[in-house]
Amino acid sequence: MPHTTSRQIADHIESLYGRPHAELVAHADSTTHPNMLSALLAAHAAVEFAERDLAFQLQRLRQLIHPEREVGRFDASHIHDCARRIGEAVAVRDTQTQHVTAVLQSLHRVPAPEITPAATVTPLAPAIAAAAATPARAR
Repeated sequence: MPHTTSRQIADHIESLYGRPHAELVAHADSTTHPNMLSALLAAHAAVEFAERDLAFQLQRLRQLIHPEREVGRFDASHIHDCARRIGEAVAVRDTQTQHVTAVLQSLHRVPAPEITPAATVTPLAPAIAAAAATPARAR
């Protein structure tokens, strides 16, 4: 089962930050303070985990209810548990997706500023320039 939702979120994060997902994760792991990138990556990881859990539980449920398999006395509780876990995984995936999508839609990549030679030299303020030009007084 393809995990399209988490892939779309990862693509959006990559385009927003202009770097591959692996680089962004490495950068977020190396910073000590939480920031928007780490929050987005954590939400993406939650969606990704929910999609993997959903795929696993669906596979397990299909095994339990396979037509050639006899449903035994204890299988009903396992079938019920798989169905409950599928519902939980869908709820987590949908909720996390809704929140991270709303945040991603509110963010936009800002183009890098053009650096001109004149913009790189910062002129000194007149007061600082005057103070630097006058000799220090002896006390």
